[in-house]
Amino acid sequence: MTTSQERGMWGTRLGFIMAAAGSAVGLGNIWGFPTRVGQGGGAVFVLIYLFCIVLICAPILVAEFVLGRGSRQSPVGAFKYFSSGTRWWWVGALGVVTSVAIVAFYSVIGGWTIGYVWYAATGALSSGGEGAGDFFTRFTSNGFKSVFCTFLFLGLAAASNIGGVRTGIERVAKTLMPVLLVLLVLLAIRSLTLPGAAEGLAYYMRPDLSQALNMSVFGAALGQAFFSLSLGNGAMLTYGSYLRRSEGIGRVVLWVVLLDTFIALLAGLIIFPAGFSIAGFDPASTGPGLIFAVLPELFATMVGGRLFAGTFFVLLVIAALTSAISLLEVPVAHVIDRRQWSRPKAVLVVSGSAFLLSIPCALGFGAVGSLTDFVPAQWGGNFLGLVATLCNNFSLPIGGMLIAIFVGYVWRVDRAVAELLAEHAWFPAPRLWGLLIRYVSPVGISIILVISIVAVIM
Repeated sequence: MTTSQERGMWGTRLGFIMAAAGSAVGLGNIWGFPTRVGQGGGAVFVLIYLFCIVLICAPILVAEFVLGRGSRQSPVGAFKYFSSGTRWWWVGALGVVTSVAIVAFYSVIGGWTIGYVWYAATGALSSGGEGAGDFFTRFTSNGFKSVFCTFLFLGLAAASNIGGVRTGIERVAKTLMPVLLVLLVLLAIRSLTLPGAAEGLAYYMRPDLSQALNMSVFGAALGQAFFSLSLGNGAMLTYGSYLRRSEGIGRVVLWVVLLDTFIALLAGLIIFPAGFSIAGFDPASTGPGLIFAVLPELFATMVGGRLFAGTFFVLLVIAALTSAISLLEVPVAHVIDRRQWSRPKAVLVVSGSAFLLSIPCALGFGAVGSLTDFVPAQWGGNFLGLVATLCNNFSLPIGGMLIAIFVGYVWRVDRAVAELLAEHAWFPAPRLWGLLIRYVSPVGISIILVISIVAVIM
C-alpha cells in the first residue's frame, strides 16, 4: 500500500474546502437540482431536499470524512482498516463501481456543455423561442457529436487528475469555484428581472402540498441530495484521506453543505424565472435539457448575451470537471493504493473504462432508438436516465446507509467521535451527530429507499 505522502495531501484548509465543494457543486446542482424541482412539483421538493440534507446527508458526510482521515486509505482500504477480517470492504467496492458508473453518464452531460461552449462562441445559440429546445434535441440525437464531446470532457478530467491532489485538484478548485459562484449570482439577478419571473419565483418558492405525499418525490429528493453532495460512492471518503489529522472536520462539513445547498438553490433562481419568461415553458417536463433549452433563451435577451453564454458554459464545464475529477479519484486512488500503480497508469485505465461505459449513455439519449425506447419513464426514459436513476435513487443511498450502519454499529460511535475530536479538532454537538448517524440517517434512508422501489415498480 502507498503511504499518505505518496498519495498526496491537501496544501491548505481553503484548498480542501474548495475541492470538496467543487466535488459537490457541479451539474448535480445546476442541471440536476432544477430538473428534479420541476418534476417534483416545485417548492415542496425543495423542502424535502433540505430535510434530507440536514438530517440524513450531513451526518454521512461527516462519517465519510472521518473514515478517510482516520485510515488514510481509499474506500476499500478504509473499511479493511477499521474492520479487518470482515466483508465490509464490499461497501467500499460498491462505491468504486458506482463512481465509474456515474462518471460514465456524467461525462455525457459534461460533453454537452463542451459542445455548447463552441455553439455559444459561434453564435449558434442565438435562436429564440422553440428553437432552443429543438437545437438541443438535434445535438443530442447526433451520436458522433455526443460521443466525441464525451471523449473531450473525459480527457480534460483525466488530464486534471494526473496532476495529483495539490497541483491538480486543489489548484483548479481554488481558482475557478469562486468565479463560478460570482457568475451564477449575476445570472440569478438578471433572471429575476425578466418578464414572467414572478410566476417562476412563485412556483419555485410556494410549496404544492398536494405533492407532499408523492412517494417518488421523496426518493428523488434523497437521491439528488446524495448525488449533489457526492455521498455514498466514496468520493468524500477519498478526499478525507488526503486531510491532515489535525484538521477539524466540523468547519469543513459546514462550509461544503452551505456552499452546495446555496448554489443548488441559486440555480433554481436562474432556471425558473427564466423559464417562465418563455412561452409554453413546462417545468414538469423539461428533463435534462433544462439548462440547454432555457438558458440560451435567457442569454438571447441580454446585452452581450453571446459572450455571457460562452462564459457561462465554460464555467459550467469547469464546475462539471471538478466533480468528475473527484469521481475519477475514487477508482484511481483505489488502484494506486491496492495495486501500487503509478498515477498516470491508473488515470488512463480508469478513464478509458469509464469512456467505454459512457458510449451507450451518449447514444441512448435519442441517437440510437434501441438504447432510448426500451427504458420506462419511471426508470429514466432512456439508457442515460436508467444509469442515473440506478445510481442516484439506489446505489448512492444504499452506500450511504451502509456507511452510517458501519460507523454507528461496527466501528462504533465512541471511536468515531474520538477520531473526530483528535488533536483537539473542533466539532459541534458530537453526541447529536452520534444519534443522527445511528438512527436518523439509516432509518430515513431505509424508508425512502422503500418508497423509491414502490414508485418505480408501480
